[in-house]
Amino acid sequence: MSVATRLAAVRERIEAACLRAGRDPGSVRLLPVSKTQSTKSIMDGYDAGIGMFGENKVQELVEKAEELEGVADLRWALIGHLQSNKAKQAAAVAAEFHALDSIKVASALNRRLHDLGRSLDVFIQVNSSAEPQKFGLEPEAVEQFAGDLQPFAALRVRGLMTLAVLSDEERAVRACFERMRALQQQLLDAGVPGSFDELSMGMSGDFELAIEYGATTVRVGTAIFGERR
Repeated sequence: MSVATRLAAVRERIEAACLRAGRDPGSVRLLPVSKTQSTKSIMDGYDAGIGMFGENKVQELVEKAEELEGVADLRWALIGHLQSNKAKQAAAVAAEFHALDSIKVASALNRRLHDLGRSLDVFIQVNSSAEPQKFGLEPEAVEQFAGDLQPFAALRVRGLMTLAVLSDEERAVRACFERMRALQQQLLDAGVPGSFDELSMGMSGDFELAIEYGATTVRVGTAIFGERR
């Protein structure tokens, strides 16, 4: 099955999930996750109307961006954990960063972005499942963290990101998304600096549930590109 065919099927599922949730399908953005995929597959997605792709690792993002730098309007989102010593690479290439959970990384990114005369849209990563092996802030730490980001003028806070628990129990997955919806409302009610209108959550196995709980960006890889190499 081609990338274009899978992409069309995912778009149909997003639209159906939005209609079930009483939401405008235009309020949910699809971010295809192209990690480990070939640049040919990325171009297949681009030809089918996708303008931004998500990558987990900075090095892979940089390599693909360099290979495809001649492609008009192609943009990249870094969606995986970032170490501060790789902030320079991320600042030079990424248009969005979906995994901010460290002031050290925020400071490094801000400094590099300032040097480049750029800005970067960021999402604060939240560990909604309380799994110790996962990156992300505990929900109760987010409000303070968002306040601490104020000095970093090159970072534009757009919202929150999470990875729900990987579980066959729908109730456990729903609980993660419900925590995110509640946290978003808490931040909006408190008038925390930044914009918290967006929720980046939901992947190939759970994006329809995420839409039910207010996801505005769903990060889908396998359902579009097939199994990873």
